[in-house]
Parts: sequence; C-alpha cells; structure tokens
Amino acid sequence: TPLTTTANVFSGQKVFIDTATSGAFTVTLPAAPAVGDEISFLDIKSNLGTAALTINPNGKKIFGASANGTVSTNGAGFTIVFTGNTDGWIITEK
Repeated sequence: TPLTTTANVFSGQKVFIDTATSGAFTVTLPAAPAVGDEISFLDIKSNLGTAALTINPNGKKIFGASANGTVSTNGAGFTIVFTGNTDGWIITEK
C-alpha cells in the first residue's frame, strides 16, 4: 500500500511514496537503528518535485546533516543505510 501521509518507517521496509494524493508529508526513521539497517523509498507517482518528502532522522544524521532531509526529485528511488552515529543514514542506491 502506498504511503500517503506522515508515518514512522522501519528498517527493512520498502516504502512506496505517493505525495500526489495528499501532498507533502514527513516520514520518521527508527530511533535506535542498528548499523547496516536499510530502508528503500520509491516515488511511485513521480510527484516529489511538486510535493516533497521530508525525512526526519529521529536524532541521527541523514545525508551528512543532523537536520531533516528533503527529497524533491520526481520519480526518485533510493535506499538509505545506517552507518553508525558518526555519519548516520547515507544513500546506498540512487
């Protein structure tokens, strides 16, 4: 089922994102991830350029920063992996 609203996501999950239905929203990553945990995202409606996805790293880093990350590329598909508290969540596949 595509995700159309703010939600918590979990390690190992493949998340189909649909911002065309309800507009931009935020997903929150796990608070206590283990090194190697992965989460995949796919913009199934190719709408992130119009209504972006915000990723709340839940106290960890994402994309090299301690703040929320934003994805705003239509049709984006990517996987993030948790590398530890120093570097946090990074993209493994684009």
